[in-house]
Amino acid sequence: MLYTSGEMEQQAVLNTAAKLCAAARTAPKAHGKDTIRTLVLTGEDKDRVADKMEEIGTRELGAEKMPAWFGRDADNVRRSQALVLIGAEKTYRGVGVCGFCGFGNCAGCKAAGGNCGFAYVDLGIAVGSAVAEAAIDMVDNRIMYSAGKAAEELYDSNVLWMGVPLSVSGKSIFFDRKPKT
Repeated sequence: MLYTSGEMEQQAVLNTAAKLCAAARTAPKAHGKDTIRTLVLTGEDKDRVADKMEEIGTRELGAEKMPAWFGRDADNVRRSQALVLIGAEKTYRGVGVCGFCGFGNCAGCKAAGGNCGFAYVDLGIAVGSAVAEAAIDMVDNRIMYSAGKAAEELYDSNVLWMGVPLSVSGKSIFFDRKPKT
């Protein structure tokens, strides 16, 4: 059987995406609670996130400012072969003495509508572990808040998401990125 470079590169990206999900899942967790969630998107599902990124950028920043990074990031997501979404559930850990969130304790955080600080720690560790795996596999990637924001609106608003688009090409699509005009 003959496999083209495009077919093998797509397979490599999907294999790496699976490894990113595993790395995120097995990453150390603050307070020992696993609230990590992952999704892998390709094709139209991935492009739907890119469309939402542009919509958010226009809505939140105004059309004249959106191209600075939401549009640029959306273009990167479209050009990537896969998008890995890594998230941490917005839960309260019930830590009696903490205040890491800035609200004194879980009851104060919940009353203020805040997010548990441990969720951000867990998300950061999970994303760091995941992109380390992508680097080992030599698959180009970029951590994107903008893709995570779109995922929050499209998939689950009870999860803090970050997006990691993956690409295998002759030159990294994430290098020399220019604002979309």
